[in-house]
Amino acid sequence: MGALSVAAAGSIPRGVGPEFASHYHAKDSFRCIANPDVEISLSRVNDNTCDCPDGSDEPGTAACAHIDPLSPQQPLPGSSSGTTNTKNSLPGFWCENKGHIGTYVPFIYVNDGICDYDLCCDGTEEYASVRGTKCENRCAEIGKEYRRLAEEKDKKMKNAQNQRSKMISDSEALRKRTETRIIELQNEIRATLASKVALDAKYKALQKKDSNRVVKSGGGGKLGILLGQAKSRVNELREVLTKVSDERDQLRIKVNDLHTVLRKLKEEYNPNFNDEGVKAAVKSFEDFAAREAEQSPAGEDDVSSVLAEDGEHNGVNWAEFESSDDDGDIIYSFDAYLPASLREFIQNQKAAIRDWLVENGLLAEKENTGSESQATREAREAKENAENDLRKKEQDLESEKSDLSKDYGPSNIFRSLKGQCIDIDAGEYTYELCWLDKTSQKSKKGHGNTNMGNFKRIDHEVADDEERLDGKSLGKGTRMVLRYEDGQACWNGPNRRTDVWLGCSDKEELWRVTEAEKCVYKMEVGTPAACDEQLESEAHVKDEL
Repeated sequence: MGALSVAAAGSIPRGVGPEFASHYHAKDSFRCIANPDVEISLSRVNDNTCDCPDGSDEPGTAACAHIDPLSPQQPLPGSSSGTTNTKNSLPGFWCENKGHIGTYVPFIYVNDGICDYDLCCDGTEEYASVRGTKCENRCAEIGKEYRRLAEEKDKKMKNAQNQRSKMISDSEALRKRTETRIIELQNEIRATLASKVALDAKYKALQKKDSNRVVKSGGGGKLGILLGQAKSRVNELREVLTKVSDERDQLRIKVNDLHTVLRKLKEEYNPNFNDEGVKAAVKSFEDFAAREAEQSPAGEDDVSSVLAEDGEHNGVNWAEFESSDDDGDIIYSFDAYLPASLREFIQNQKAAIRDWLVENGLLAEKENTGSESQATREAREAKENAENDLRKKEQDLESEKSDLSKDYGPSNIFRSLKGQCIDIDAGEYTYELCWLDKTSQKSKKGHGNTNMGNFKRIDHEVADDEERLDGKSLGKGTRMVLRYEDGQACWNGPNRRTDVWLGCSDKEELWRVTEAEKCVYKMEVGTPAACDEQLESEAHVKDEL
């Protein structure tokens, strides 16, 4: 016991941390820290017997290791007070760790026969050499490696801040580009709308002109009807001929294959064998080949010419018949006999009178059962193209406006990550995060992809993780959390969702993926976008401590 007690009056007992040293300066007695009314002799400090209700008389042994908030209420063995205090006033056994960072080791680790170098690199928690355990002092090498990693981490954090500044700058440029695009689209829409109005008017004027013609080439006259039927019939015959031509080509391939087989049979069979069947087959093939040689091949050019589309330089130029006035029109167009100075006036007056009669129900409007004129068709197509162009520009404008109002996080920083994805391999799956889009689970065995959630919003939650020297930790404090919800439904369960926790890193990387509960996933992700918030939160936590 004497080896475990205070060595000399006035010295600080083993295991006492610097912030508690003032409680142990008395020369001949000690008052329990949380129970100062309990006073014991200094020789009972570190005597491996728990005398104080708060365990403060055993800073250097494991005698009071059982005292913690989770311990059941019970009389403390060997305690002169007989109380049932269940909280130790000391955080643990103090390891000075010269050359590294001093820290407290849980009392239960003291003299347990195991060197706890991750906490006590100087080995002082095993001073009793239980079971012959000797823990050498490794603080020099551990401290050196720690400082190297800490310096590397500091460099990464500085680089992360630079990357974050660049991301903010890029995001601002992208936001301005979107604003500029919105202005451009608004101007284009106004111009397209004006063009559409003009094209509408032109098309209606041409329609009216067509409807007011006494005789039209593609109108309701017999010639127009005949023209439409002839064109339809020619197209039907061309389709049939195309199918026949395709079937002919297939048959030619089969005949050529048969030629090859029979020619080989003719060249290789032995005429000395009395196989009448083979001889008859060879003779028939020779007769067929002779007849085929005498026949002239069908004109391929003629067939190709017939199959080619009708147009200005091939076949029938239907446009000429559809757009040109009939030769007999001049007979019925009496205004053609008028002087040029009166012709336009008469035509306008005639059209106006007819429109008035139609509008007032005095004259039925003529139906154009034939083809519209080429000019009218071109005007209609131009009008439809303008309508489609206007519709697309309006959709693009709505998309750009929606993008501009979307929440891209502080300083719009996530705008610079739009369209980018990161992933990590874990077992037989690859997990993928697409920024502000979706999260996915991809099978490495080709079983398909699973949607783990679609982006909904940005939240904040408090993290309480241990710091890691490699920096790949959420640490302690408030962190951004991206919510991905409404993913693929689990078998006999809810739709999948993913909470993406963001920690500070000098690059975008997916650190870990865990399934917190059924169909609810947690991704821990590093990104420069989280750095300012994390550093501010950590500073706040340190201030509170």
